[in-house]
Amino acid sequence: MAEFGLTGEFLGLGGNPQDHRVVAAMSGGVDSSVVGAILHRAGYQVVGMTLQLYDHGAAIHRKGACCAGQDIHDARRVAEAMGFAHYVLDYESRFREAVMEDFADTYLAGSTPIPCVRCNQSVKFADLLSTAQQLGAAALVTGHYIRREDRAGGPVLLRAEDHGKDQSYFLFATTREQLDYLRFPLGHLTKDQTRELALALGLIVAAKPDSQDICFVPDGDYASVVKRLRPDAARPGEIVHEDGRVLGTHDGVIHYTVGQRRGLGVATGEPLYVIRLDAAEAQVIVGPREALAVRTIQLADVNWIGDGALADADGMEIAVKVRSTRPPSPASLHVGADGAVSVTLAAGEEGVAPGQACVFYSVDEDTRVLGGGWIMATRSEDKAE
Repeated sequence: MAEFGLTGEFLGLGGNPQDHRVVAAMSGGVDSSVVGAILHRAGYQVVGMTLQLYDHGAAIHRKGACCAGQDIHDARRVAEAMGFAHYVLDYESRFREAVMEDFADTYLAGSTPIPCVRCNQSVKFADLLSTAQQLGAAALVTGHYIRREDRAGGPVLLRAEDHGKDQSYFLFATTREQLDYLRFPLGHLTKDQTRELALALGLIVAAKPDSQDICFVPDGDYASVVKRLRPDAARPGEIVHEDGRVLGTHDGVIHYTVGQRRGLGVATGEPLYVIRLDAAEAQVIVGPREALAVRTIQLADVNWIGDGALADADGMEIAVKVRSTRPPSPASLHVGADGAVSVTLAAGEEGVAPGQACVFYSVDEDTRVLGGGWIMATRSEDKAE
């Protein structure tokens, strides 16, 4: 812990660690287990909290799940072994309403959801944070790979030192008020270093594999989850080339995402990609790869944690991520008099899908997160998508 700067009062709360009660959000994985353990070892008054988010009956033996079944058991065992308090909170109904229902409705609307962001936004950093405050905790501490730094103007959010593990894309909706209360002690570590800590601390989860991004979707079959939540909502329709030709039929837009090439069920002698989904008309619009290029992105529900007000950022040069696995790309931010926000990309990006996030980064300090918004619509250089 000393080697990794995790001794003393490393959360920046002031005074001594034993002066502070903190809540450690524990999913049962390696990262959050290490967080609970290092907080306890440093002397903080730790309360471990695990959220049961969905019916664990089907997932209890499934590798790669979190917040259910075996993972809850693992979180409890870590807390017992280290000697700090641990509680399991039943958030199933809240999770279903705020995350799973939104997931289904977003797919049915022809968009591509990111349930992990919704979970952070509406459950972990809202409901759990409120519970931690009610317990009198000085901070809610998580195992996310992202950094928080106190500055003269208030705390700022920074990408993790290990960009391969950086989770800033999934945390863009973190507000200034939440950032005041949150702490991320693993943001300066690599995953290998976190596992070193787990081994040194003797944690039973030290060799446990990472959890999957979408905890409630078994085997990556999104459509089956949507069908279960909305049994009669999917409707068949046409697969249409962007030039207007009807190429075939489909069983529902929920089976397709923007940028998809495989499994279209049509053949024309040329590679085709899904370039747009029209849920209202039940159409899957396909075309050549070049038709995927997007230059302008219209956003909704923008969260701004940069300096000053969002309106003052009109015309600012920024970098943006439109997919979690892509590096930030040069862009400019535009804020209309009516508050409408859009981003213009310096170069066209492929596979930019409504429902996904567009996350802002500073160009002056490329590790700083400035916020972001939800992609509502896209436009190429010559037409709306």
